[in-house]
Amino acid sequence: MNKIGYKFKDESLFKRAMTHSSKSAENYERLEFLGDGILDFVVGEYLFKHSGEAEGKLTVIRSHFVSENNLCKVFDKLGLEKFIELGKSYQGEVSKAIKCDIVEALIAAIYLDSNLKRVTEFIEKQLNLCQFRDIKDDNYKSQLQELVQASFKCKMQYVTEPSEEGFKSSFYMDEDKISSGKGKSKMEAEQEAAQKAIKKLFLIKK
Repeated sequence: MNKIGYKFKDESLFKRAMTHSSKSAENYERLEFLGDGILDFVVGEYLFKHSGEAEGKLTVIRSHFVSENNLCKVFDKLGLEKFIELGKSYQGEVSKAIKCDIVEALIAAIYLDSNLKRVTEFIEKQLNLCQFRDIKDDNYKSQLQELVQASFKCKMQYVTEPSEEGFKSSFYMDEDKISSGKGKSKMEAEQEAAQKAIKKLFLIKK
């Protein structure tokens, strides 16, 4: 566990954080719930203390750090796959969702085994929070998905159709049309619609 940079006093917490529900009833699911909340708080507090950006921009930056893709990178960097315990019913490669859940469960396990100060140090180091100024994410669809999922419970969809100038796309939350965009390609139109939706819903100025 050298890559993790933490030695557990209670090894059962680490074992539980690495155990999938297909293996045992004593699995990581409850730890993942707690770890998710701790992660949001620690990243949010760090950005509040170190950045003067407005709320909307801080939300976008935080969404990058706590995103599934970023937590998967942390999972791989720490070499956690060799510790995972999966049941025989589970087939195939470890999914992104499981990798993400395990990192969050590990965070909770470290917190329960130590304290908030120690787990804060772990999160700041392993997620490289000090690099928040370098984040340049122009994938507005990805940003929008993460922001909406964190703030609303609704169905999201893009309705994209050919137009005289290329394509026109409309972004919907449930039955409500939030924004629309145009572009020479379907992707350009959807990205513009997503960018406008971010500005409208979260008051973020690009």
